[in-house]
Amino acid sequence: MSFRNKALFTALILAGMVLAGGTTAPVAQAPAPVPQAAAPAPSYPPSINEMVAKTKSQIKTVKMAEFKAALDRKDVGLLIDVRQENEFADGFVPGAVNVPRGLIEFRIWKLVGFPDNTRMDTKMTLYCATGGRCALATKTLQDLGFTNATSVDMLFNDWVKAGYPVAKPK
Repeated sequence: MSFRNKALFTALILAGMVLAGGTTAPVAQAPAPVPQAAAPAPSYPPSINEMVAKTKSQIKTVKMAEFKAALDRKDVGLLIDVRQENEFADGFVPGAVNVPRGLIEFRIWKLVGFPDNTRMDTKMTLYCATGGRCALATKTLQDLGFTNATSVDMLFNDWVKAGYPVAKPK
């Protein structure tokens, strides 16, 4: 469109607005959206909750208070955070090593002395963000033949809210 045609088009639009009782003043912009609360935790089909509940009935679990007491007594053994690396980087229980749940079958061996002195009775305590992944990882270790693995049934956010120690990677 040429400059002359653009100018004519603009004049016609403005004239139409004036004739229709409109205004040529700039239109106010809509207010910025109000920030929303954080998205709720994802929900899963009932079969997932059933699977985790069944798994918890097949392994040794402890609640947060028991875990904190054992940690204070230095009686948790090998402390494993099975969350993803980025979750671990945001903060973890001091002394924990990060072995994501999806890799536990492959990365656990170096931590228990394989190949020279594999200790299948190594005391291990596993935790995650909500208690689900660590339960599944504990069951996996049990299925691999480990005999002394415990899952912490807690919300990591509750650990943080309680003011319990949280470390950051160096």
